[in-house]
Amino acid sequence: MTPHEYRDIAPYEDHEFEHKMQQLVKEPGFEHAVRYVMPDVDYPAFAQDLLKVTTKHNFQRQVMLPFLEMLAMKTTKGVKGVGFDKLDIETSRTYISNHRDIVLDASFLNLCLVRTGHHTCEIALGNNLLIYSWIEDLVKLNKSFIVKRNLRLTQALEAARQLSGYMHYCIQVKHESTWIAQREGRAKDSNDMTQESLIKMLTMGSQDTPVEAIKALNITPISITYEYDPCDFLKATEYLLKRRDPDFHKSERDDLLSMETGILGYKGRVVFTATQCINDLLADLDPTADRQTCVHTVAQVIDKLIHCNYHIFPGNYIAYDRVEETPRFKDQYSEADVEAFDKYINGQLDKVELKDVSPDERLWMKDMIQQMYANPLRNYLKARGID
Repeated sequence: MTPHEYRDIAPYEDHEFEHKMQQLVKEPGFEHAVRYVMPDVDYPAFAQDLLKVTTKHNFQRQVMLPFLEMLAMKTTKGVKGVGFDKLDIETSRTYISNHRDIVLDASFLNLCLVRTGHHTCEIALGNNLLIYSWIEDLVKLNKSFIVKRNLRLTQALEAARQLSGYMHYCIQVKHESTWIAQREGRAKDSNDMTQESLIKMLTMGSQDTPVEAIKALNITPISITYEYDPCDFLKATEYLLKRRDPDFHKSERDDLLSMETGILGYKGRVVFTATQCINDLLADLDPTADRQTCVHTVAQVIDKLIHCNYHIFPGNYIAYDRVEETPRFKDQYSEADVEAFDKYINGQLDKVELKDVSPDERLWMKDMIQQMYANPLRNYLKARGID
């Protein structure tokens, strides 16, 4: 039983599962979402199948994982897991990855884990995405725990301690692995950098020194590469709106649109690379190092592992050469690759719903999208020391 101090953020207990599922299938919003992602579904029959499920484990194995396999087949050229077979199945880990897609980063990670005999992990999800109560019920039925955001300073500190404590509890007591993104929100320009505030949070849930607190979590970075980001045009749109108005903020509808687009949009080839647990790489870090030294070092180690293990696609090389105005990687792509990349980007720009985009603004948005595809290669080269 989850301790009381974590109950409001933890996934539902199995003894709560059937009652919460009975409530969920009656929600019109949930039914609408199911019909949206599975247009041919017989919802009454689907709901009856859900009511036969009695645990989170069975829900993932019988419902979510088959759905993800279907989604991978329809919206990708394959979801490939690299290095997962080298991870000890018996070790509980804190997976930290770069953040591309609101929903699918953690979902496809679980798919890669199950395919290689691992248990699924519990997923950290920001409460800003829990727009409706049924969404919170769904994610808590699916082994997600909640990250409280947009709080006052004193509340934020308490929430950080609670979150960190729960993640340590998962690893050390429940022996459940967890996943959390390396930063709050997606890196919209694909320039993936670990927020030091996240690492600081991870040190707060233990009485040990900061270094020992980090090592207790068995942090294992995951490097995620999508050949195409179906939300790239939405990210470019947001950049344009902020360029026009620095005070622009996304709406709840924008978040929902990003979730829907990320789930159903075409992603091309998708590669998830499991790196190594960082504990051995912290061997030279003084065990008594102060919190800031520990946090800075850990963030750098995570970034290097993520950057070194990107899978680089032709579009990344094309985008890099264009934004850097160089023919450096011309041997890495063909004319057919260039034609396909241009067709893709122009097609994405055509999806922009703003009615008053000028030709100059469209060119600016095109450049922003190309920056998104160039940045992973920039970081890859830097991390590997390639001039």
